[in-house]
Amino acid sequence: MQLDGRMHLSYCTNIHAADGWTAVLANLRRYAPALKHALSPHAPFGLGLRLSAAEGEELLHGDNLRAFADFLLENGLYVALINGFPYGQFHNCCVKQDVFAPDWRSHERACYTLRLLDILHRLLPPGIEGGISTIPLSYSQWVQPGDREAWAQMAANMARVAAAMARVQQEAGRHIHLDIEPEPWGLLQTSADVVAFFRDWLLPVGSPILHDKLGVTASAAAELIREHVRVCLDSCHFAVQYENPEAVLESFTASGIKIGRVQVSSAFRIVLPSDKEARRRLQRELACFAEPTYLHQVVERRKDGSLASYPDLPHALPCIFNPAAEVWRVHFHVPIFAKSYGALGSTQEYTGRVLDLVRRRRFTEHLEIETYTWDVLPQRDPDLAASIAREYRWLLEQFSAEALKVTA
Repeated sequence: MQLDGRMHLSYCTNIHAADGWTAVLANLRRYAPALKHALSPHAPFGLGLRLSAAEGEELLHGDNLRAFADFLLENGLYVALINGFPYGQFHNCCVKQDVFAPDWRSHERACYTLRLLDILHRLLPPGIEGGISTIPLSYSQWVQPGDREAWAQMAANMARVAAAMARVQQEAGRHIHLDIEPEPWGLLQTSADVVAFFRDWLLPVGSPILHDKLGVTASAAAELIREHVRVCLDSCHFAVQYENPEAVLESFTASGIKIGRVQVSSAFRIVLPSDKEARRRLQRELACFAEPTYLHQVVERRKDGSLASYPDLPHALPCIFNPAAEVWRVHFHVPIFAKSYGALGSTQEYTGRVLDLVRRRRFTEHLEIETYTWDVLPQRDPDLAASIAREYRWLLEQFSAEALKVTA
């Protein structure tokens, strides 16, 4: 769905549980044409395609990619974004920190991303930027700050992918970028972490690689890195880290870092009461969300303004009675249309601030709805298509008709 003739709105198909390309395609056939008809009947409708490493290999096998391109064309659909964060299976199994594996130290992560590049440059419509999201390098507990060899290897692998993207733009005219997605307890958690990685590793390590591979000057190599390596700003993740969205944008802009996409998502926000019994009730309510599939990191703001972080909700729950704790934000993607969920609040207001900033500053070409937790929510509407449509309508309502015309 195109907004204002320039921005694109899609939803990430990691919403749909699937294992294998046949299952991915079956989900797309089931949901995408109906959503397009309901939400964008007179204009093309965008999909944020989620592919595991195995599904990417299957799609490139035989005639599958051409047949998929035909399906998109016949149904008025297009793909400008691919989710390249989870390498393996993402539903119906214990994902947890394995979502960060293999990390950017590995040949497997680079090869997976290059396969996604091969797919996207053949699907991407002319005149639209494409993006492939990726992990924040690694899990925070797997790489130490002083491990220079590991940081250099991650920067070098990412730079080689950026060089391939630059070559695709030169040869095929398709502009595609890699979008790093900071996340609590990822190796890159905050905007400051991203700025430091660009400054200390990606630019100094990567620029000579692009210089050698593309035969460009050092300054041109650095500019190509900034053009082809960007940030995926997930509003849930940045809210959980208590980051000010305006300050984030200013920091990235000052550092020459671009935002490739905004993933529109919300987290839990819980203001902790002083009464111990009330906290006990909240503990019981939150325990329903301590499920075994995904990481649900918790960042606690204390009365003195300091932050404390827990790697997963089960680790945090026994600490809810700490009298110094004032607010919890929990990495659990709740529907963006929900101001609250049961007795629990959400960061919907924060999500709205991010959307308002996009509307005013136009710092990205892509918005992508990403509520992937429908199948692990304790209470949910069994009509998934209706829930997705409701998220679209809430998001579109955040943009006034005067400020943003929806061409659909």
